[in-house]
Amino acid sequence: MTDAELPAPRTVVPIEPSLLLATAFGQAQVTELRHSVTSCAQDSGLSGQRLDDFVLAVNELITNAVRHGGGQGWLRLWQRDGELVCQVADHGPGISERRLRDRDRPAPDTAGGWGLWLARELSDTMEVETGDAGTVVRITAALATVRRTGR
Repeated sequence: MTDAELPAPRTVVPIEPSLLLATAFGQAQVTELRHSVTSCAQDSGLSGQRLDDFVLAVNELITNAVRHGGGQGWLRLWQRDGELVCQVADHGPGISERRLRDRDRPAPDTAGGWGLWLARELSDTMEVETGDAGTVVRITAALATVRRTGR
């Protein structure tokens, strides 16, 4: 290589200091992972019904990844700007546009279709990226801010 042929700059992705959990999972890890998410969410400040709702939403996403996304998935949990963020990814066939557009509650006698609906209802925000290479779902829960008063 000559001085005229400088190597292309490398992209460096910084490690997030607020990363709480990052792991691959399969069916055998679902229960353990739910407990880990619960602990991290509690430590981040979620409690009561907010904690229960967030953990149930995450559980629906990891269960969907196992059932519909190729039997395994990847979970990342982190804090950002006063919120808790959970991202679940898989390498399944993707979600149909019809299913993504349908935000109505599934019929009570419907066997499937509840996971994404529940995750959307139980979290503050939900984003979905999907295609032939898999699906990434990201949900958030706002964290209560603690006001400190001087005495």
